[in-house]
Amino acid sequence: MTIDFGQLVMDNEFAKMIKFLLHGIPVNDETLAVDVIREIGIGKNFLSHDATFKHMRSQSQPKLIDRRMREEWEASGSKDIHERASEEARHILETHKPEPLPDDVLATLRSIVVEAEKELGV
Repeated sequence: MTIDFGQLVMDNEFAKMIKFLLHGIPVNDETLAVDVIREIGIGKNFLSHDATFKHMRSQSQPKLIDRRMREEWEASGSKDIHERASEEARHILETHKPEPLPDDVLATLRSIVVEAEKELGV
């Protein structure tokens, strides 16, 4: 059996994005920027408006998907999503310190193993 830790990190990010969407995206006059459209006008620059800045952090914020302009991406090394995910996986494997399980959880797990060994005659 093999596993690609980079793919696992990518799958985690994709699952977070799907979970974000499943919670629903609020659709109302404010999130649709109805007043801003009236103020600025159709076909004009909305990116520099305060309302855009206010709402941009409420959207999905993936770590691996690179949304920079191509020239900037190329200047920084042109790493694709799998390369970034593999680096993140290595970082996690090298630095993560899991919290120890509570004693009652360890006891429950141990009892499951003991019962399985009895059933299998081990």
